[in-house]
Amino acid sequence: MPKLGKGGSLQSRQAILHSLVHTESWAIDLSWDIIARFGRQESMPREFFSDFVRVAQDEGRHFTLLAARLQEMGSFYGAFSAHDGLWDSAIETSQNLLARLAVEHCVHEARGLDVLPTIITRFRKGGDEHTADLLETVVYPEEITHCAAGIKWFRYLILRSLGGHQSATSLPGCAGFQSLSVVEKLPKQQQGGHEDGQSIECLERSLRSLEIVGSVECDAVIQTFHSTVRKYFRGPLKPPFNEQARTAAGFGPEWYEPLAVKDVKMPK
Repeated sequence: MPKLGKGGSLQSRQAILHSLVHTESWAIDLSWDIIARFGRQESMPREFFSDFVRVAQDEGRHFTLLAARLQEMGSFYGAFSAHDGLWDSAIETSQNLLARLAVEHCVHEARGLDVLPTIITRFRKGGDEHTADLLETVVYPEEITHCAAGIKWFRYLILRSLGGHQSATSLPGCAGFQSLSVVEKLPKQQQGGHEDGQSIECLERSLRSLEIVGSVECDAVIQTFHSTVRKYFRGPLKPPFNEQARTAAGFGPEWYEPLAVKDVKMPK
């Protein structure tokens, strides 16, 4: 892939925006793929389907808005070379829902959160307030919720495996229970539960009653995340990390810093 530049020229800004449009194109396909490929196979609850339908709708809107903006800038989608890293990862994780959630939705999506503030600044410095505003007010905040969906359902699978065979409907008080650790970072319209399936809120209530939810979060969930990323993602994660956005999405430094590039001191 040729370098995109830093947004100082029109061609550089076109190339950067083209890269974002391409990423949104893959994201649309991947949002529907995770539903069709894993939803029924893994007996996921209705809320899983609803979350990723919303993600797909967001990604489709992002694609439409950014592609239209690219045309306004005198270019079009397909005018530049584009990477296929997201699809390579999709193929690698096509048989494993945990891996798909970890790599696509908690590594690649989170990487987008890391780089978008810099991209927005470069467009502003290049005098393109229109594109900068579009990225800052529409794309960036919604990408945080997409990453949150990945974290939410990754945790769900681990909690479900530890929760045994109990159905959510058999747990007292599940219908109105909201887990702040998972749900509070999501938009209000994404906080409602569904009447069928095993919701993550109910599973956490069950585990909390056994006083193991803390160890579940620190040990089972995060350690599984580390081992999954190391197995299915090529190479270490690249800092700097957008800690504020990642925290808003529901995961702190203990999730990703152990997977990061380590500073190597050069000999004097």
